[in-house]
Amino acid sequence: MSTPDPLVAGSPRRQVRERALGLLYEAEVKGMEMAELVAAQELPLDPYAHTLVTGTAHHQAEIDARLEEFSARWPVARMPALDRAILRMASFELSHSTDISVAVIINEAVELAHEYSTPASAGFINGLLSQVALAARPSEGQ
Repeated sequence: MSTPDPLVAGSPRRQVRERALGLLYEAEVKGMEMAELVAAQELPLDPYAHTLVTGTAHHQAEIDARLEEFSARWPVARMPALDRAILRMASFELSHSTDISVAVIINEAVELAHEYSTPASAGFINGLLSQVALAARPSEGQ
């Protein structure tokens, strides 16, 4: 039995990222703590989705600082909430999911932006995450 391609829209990893993105976005727009939102879920989260949302929330301050560093004149607070959620989640993955390649993480983030945000957002996210990746994983160089 072959392993599903993580870049295919219907793959389990893509579905996990979509679920995590939805929760990150929901927590921000409702002003909820992630632990409270996770506890309120009727269905249990996939372990990787749980890692993504709790890790992203736990490291949000450092993630935002890094995003601010590379988006010089575009403060994180001014970015659309959905784009922030995508950037934060992918930045967390780049720093903490070293078993997943930089290319896959950035591609997934860009695909999420194409599907749920705008083409302009997808380009912005691609460029910003490329810089984050170089800082988070200098040995992988892009």
